[in-house]
Amino acid sequence: MYVVAGMAHFLFPRMYLRIMPRYLPNPKFLVFLSGAAEIVLGIGLGFKKIRDYSIYGIILMLIVFLLVHFYMLSGEKASAGIPKWILILRIPLQFGLMYWAYSYVMY
Repeated sequence: MYVVAGMAHFLFPRMYLRIMPRYLPNPKFLVFLSGAAEIVLGIGLGFKKIRDYSIYGIILMLIVFLLVHFYMLSGEKASAGIPKWILILRIPLQFGLMYWAYSYVMY
């Protein structure tokens, strides 16, 4: 899931640039960096020796991505046309994904 999502950052960067908070520097670099992080961490899940590190990296990444989710609630342009109720539901979903990732630590 994370590898595919990361690849989308490189295939469709404009989509991610639209939702990147304007107060962050060098948005294009951050889109590619976050995509690369998703790919590397997703691949890392497949290797037992680094799985826990990848899981903690994913949790940290999801925490950072909350900036984007809250930014998207700041206005119509930032929402990229996504209905507000979906944007609100995505926030608890992030915490659910963090819990899901954490539940795999030490297994």
